[in-house]
Amino acid sequence: MARIGGRNVVFAWIVGVLCAGVIGVLAVLTVPLVSTGMGLLGGSGAGAGGEAAAADGPQECRDLYPEALWVTLQYAPGATLEQSQDAPVSTAVALVEALAPEVRFTCSWTSDAGSISTTVGAVGTDAGSIAASALPAQGFTCDERGARTLCSRTAGDLVETIEAGGGRWVSTSQSAWHPEQYASRVGNAVFTSGD
Repeated sequence: MARIGGRNVVFAWIVGVLCAGVIGVLAVLTVPLVSTGMGLLGGSGAGAGGEAAAADGPQECRDLYPEALWVTLQYAPGATLEQSQDAPVSTAVALVEALAPEVRFTCSWTSDAGSISTTVGAVGTDAGSIAASALPAQGFTCDERGARTLCSRTAGDLVETIEAGGGRWVSTSQSAWHPEQYASRVGNAVFTSGD
């Protein structure tokens, strides 16, 4: 039997193995895309959890700051940011211990001007009313803002705010560094998302 010219069995095997390898790599790379696509189409899996997390508000420090405030903080002289799950920084220690916020994240900024610590977390739905009744005795001024209660206190260079309502918590302690409307912009990021 005559052999057809130009065919090489070894070369054909090498090309076949390479093609199979490329197909395998492409299959592995498409798995995350398929699960994401299923989530967007309403299927089960990671998409459903992602939607629930988005409805709960910011998930990390960067999500907490509108662009203008982020730039102000980031480019302040000597500014550094550390994200952790540390407990809220507050002089209202008894309230923090009583409400025991489930900390999602704490953003600790330091700069040449001073420091800022903001904690975002989850608390009981009655936390706002508890704060409004407990904090005025410690020098805080509290007022209702729809479903949330905002309590604030200024003592020299220290400005503190505690905002709670609807199961959400955000507290800020600003020591000597007071970017314009910091507490209200951060509070809006937490309480207006997912509404």
